Amino acid sequence: MQAHAGEVPEYLTRLEEAHAELVEVADDVAEFRAALRGDLHAHSDWSDGGSPIREMAEAAMAIGHEYLALTDHSPRLTVANGLTPERLEQQLDVVAGLNEELAPFRILTGIEVDINVDGSLDQTDELLGRLDVVVASVHSDLRADSRAMTARMLRAVENPHTDVLGHCTGRLVIGRRQRNGTQRPRPESSFDAEAVFAACVEHGTAVEINSRPERLDPPRRLLTLAREMGCEFA
Repeated sequence: MQAHAGEVPEYLTRLEEAHAELVEVADDVAEFRAALRGDLHAHSDWSDGGSPIREMAEAAMAIGHEYLALTDHSPRLTVANGLTPERLEQQLDVVAGLNEELAPFRILTGIEVDINVDGSLDQTDELLGRLDVVVASVHSDLRADSRAMTARMLRAVENPHTDVLGHCTGRLVIGRRQRNGTQRPRPESSFDAEAVFAACVEHGTAVEINSRPERLDPPRRLLTLAREMGCEFA
């Protein structure tokens, strides 16, 4: 609500004060904001998001966006209430109805699908083929060795259903609060970034710039590398 009112949310202020070295503000914020036409990674209260789909769409419209990709989690991520194939089918019907009502604004159908340990994707090919946007992300075994993680990511990037490689390092610059009240950062996963980004270029898979304050993923050095290699970004 603070952001919608044009105010800086309190949690962002706290993050900026604690990690000032990670924050760079564009010289012309208005011009930068005008260039952002939509969001390609968003979670609703169907999985682990905090808002209903309609509310999210209306908020996106209010800030001038043209589209919003709804990318709730896939079944494997049970801790985030990931969508089974049946629930995803139901969500597609809901989105179709909202798109008729909210046109010309468009909710893009999508998913943040887990990349399994073997590199396969955690949803049926039939359903993935019906979606507008498929963000593929690693959420488990983040401490795997570089060789295994690279092979896993390469298989996912090469999958014809994958549109975007999500938060590629998996890092958290500010850890999530634990039950004992502590917050521990999460280090980056180890992988051959050049090989993965080269595969992204070859297969037309975009690299996500995840700007959640606790992620900022990929870090600046990998973002620079991906740009130099010719990657597209989402």
